[in-house]
Amino acid sequence: MRARSLFLMGIAAAAAGLLAPAARADGPRFEVTPFVGYRVGGQFEAEPTTTEGSPESVDLEDAGSWGLDVGLYRDQSSFYELLYSRQTADLDSRDAALAGVDVVTEYLHFGGTLLFADERFYAPYLSVTVGATRLSADQGGYDDETLASASIGGGFRFPLGDTFAITAGVRAFVTLIDSDTDIFCVSTGESAGCLLRSSGSTFWQGEAQLGLTARF
Repeated sequence: MRARSLFLMGIAAAAAGLLAPAARADGPRFEVTPFVGYRVGGQFEAEPTTTEGSPESVDLEDAGSWGLDVGLYRDQSSFYELLYSRQTADLDSRDAALAGVDVVTEYLHFGGTLLFADERFYAPYLSVTVGATRLSADQGGYDDETLASASIGGGFRFPLGDTFAITAGVRAFVTLIDSDTDIFCVSTGESAGCLLRSSGSTFWQGEAQLGLTARF
């Protein structure tokens, strides 16, 4: 329930930003930030191999990530944001069948960022986004899963002149998922069945990001 409340609050914040009147900015109109990152977290449960067995907790391995953040300036201290982030990671399991599966986790979000610039040589920022999470296995013919999600992030910008800046920050992602939902299923053939289940009502990940921002 708390996770759903946070998700609804994120939607409300994004909607408020969209409905607020935009001030004409004399500075940049938009920006592009390609970034690399390192993502941690993400837990599932493996289906038991026997009827008497219990589900095994299976974590995603910590792994590198990459993405792109595009901003359309509302005024000099805030912009609308389109965020894409992708990670490919192994499953941490003693089961050879699971250990050989790579899971691709992608986030496509829309939201906004506030910049807190003053006379310092760096500018803190706060970002809130909502959108979708796509989970897919890169082999085995398993079905993909697309789920609602939200994120909150923050960090610092270090300007390199008027056009470029180094952006360093962290972001937390939460994905809403029904408890005991089957994930990565095959519906036909001898291998019909599901590989994993959700381990709770939410799927959490955290990401550290380092990017180069270009403003135009």
